[in-house]
Amino acid sequence: TNSLTMAWRLFKNLSEEQQRYEKQLIFEHPAFVKLCQQLLRNARRLTRGDLVFSLHALVHLSVPQNTLLVQTLVRVCQEKLNQLDNRCISVLATTLAGMDKDKNVSALQAGLQLLVEQRISSIRDIFILQNLMKCLGKDAPVFLKKKLEMAVLREMDGLTFPNALRMFLALAAMDYCSLPILNACSKKIQENVHDAPFRQLLLILEACHTLQYRNVKLFSALADYVNSTAYLWDKRQIFLFLSACETLGFQPTELLDIFAEKVTEDPDFLNLKNLLVVLRVYSRLNHVPRVQKHLFFETVHSCLNKCLPQISNIELLKAVYSLGILGYLPHRALDELLQKDRQDELKLAGDLKEQNTVMLRCVKTCMELDSPSFTKPAFVLTENLSSLVSLNLRKAQETLIELLGDENMFRQNVRLPYKYHIDFEIRMDSDRKKVLPIAATDDHPDSHVQRLAFLFAPMSAFCVGTTHPQGKLAMKKRHLNKLGYHVILIQNKKFQEMKNEDAVEFLKRKIYSEDAFSFPEAIVQDNN
Repeated sequence: TNSLTMAWRLFKNLSEEQQRYEKQLIFEHPAFVKLCQQLLRNARRLTRGDLVFSLHALVHLSVPQNTLLVQTLVRVCQEKLNQLDNRCISVLATTLAGMDKDKNVSALQAGLQLLVEQRISSIRDIFILQNLMKCLGKDAPVFLKKKLEMAVLREMDGLTFPNALRMFLALAAMDYCSLPILNACSKKIQENVHDAPFRQLLLILEACHTLQYRNVKLFSALADYVNSTAYLWDKRQIFLFLSACETLGFQPTELLDIFAEKVTEDPDFLNLKNLLVVLRVYSRLNHVPRVQKHLFFETVHSCLNKCLPQISNIELLKAVYSLGILGYLPHRALDELLQKDRQDELKLAGDLKEQNTVMLRCVKTCMELDSPSFTKPAFVLTENLSSLVSLNLRKAQETLIELLGDENMFRQNVRLPYKYHIDFEIRMDSDRKKVLPIAATDDHPDSHVQRLAFLFAPMSAFCVGTTHPQGKLAMKKRHLNKLGYHVILIQNKKFQEMKNEDAVEFLKRKIYSEDAFSFPEAIVQDNN
């Protein structure tokens, strides 16, 4: 056992390439074969510590799980399970977490779960609790997850930074979002973020995504740290960090600008795979670099053109769609995409057919509305879909009636060209002092009438912790502006939480505010 454990300790500190080479040498060494044979013969005579540590070392040295030796040790662990102390249980839990499910492993895991239920009140070591959480995983019953949560909370007073990092991963493995634990761990990580290895930063963000845990202070602390030490990281690392932020809907503005600058300095980094991820990140987070934005677009456009000979239809669609969301029209790629055989193939793509159709429609809408030659139409054909509003818009409807005095002063559930839809529409005079009845302006269309479009969007349509709209919503707002609407974006969840009098005052400010009528600067690039 000591020999195997020492081999594992030396082995785990090697690089991946060295590990592959050393593993081959270990497996081919005659002494290793004799050691394994001896271990197999004496399996049932091993002490509990030697038993679990031997299994742990063999599994982590990548000895195949289906070998007689590994399967024998797993079965002996089942037989001796009740004899294991808490430390041995912890080692066994760590081992099982790294093994594939098979008949013997599943049986041992089930036995371990029963044992943990009996002993959980006696386990005072947070490290052991973390290992058990990882081992039992998301399939553990809810009552046991709650017991583990309570056991961890009892031991949180001595929480260390390494334990805070591991706890995130343990909760993610168990797919259990315990806010008290996560909040305490987040605080500890924020205080010690400069001690975190880069890999751990990514694992924390991945765990937050798994647990659907959104902590803006934590995300900002991690982003600020990477931003302040950007000179230490290579492009690949920043790229991975930004990709992890994108899955959370978090916009690290300064880091996105820094990375855009690095990419324009070294466009060779943008092979097809990396290019698609970069376009997805910037389009979803609705981020256009504040400095050298034209150079950034030219760089990604040039890289996309280089990839055209080997790009697949779906990859081409995703790339053009992402650039379209940002308001940029890559003409050569568009010509390729709109070839009839490519479109026909995308529309026949099985499970992705509907998604591809929606993306193609968006691309064609961008081609029309974001074209430099597009001019605001004098009249927009609209249609009322229904007089009924969904339950989550009922409060908005009642607030508008209270504010404006009459249902005839606004329209609801309005469909526009290009398959766009707005929740409520209000019309005002050119001085923005007075709301006009809908019927009066319908009978006498006037170019001086101001049209307001209210969009009550879910929190998921905005970047985390901000009112900055994500890509699709930002594109919709831009296109409604092009059609002559002044768009007012409202986070519906926050609106629902307002008291009625506050909601009335809130909408009043939105309707009569000068800010509501300022068109944002168009992002569209004239790259003709």
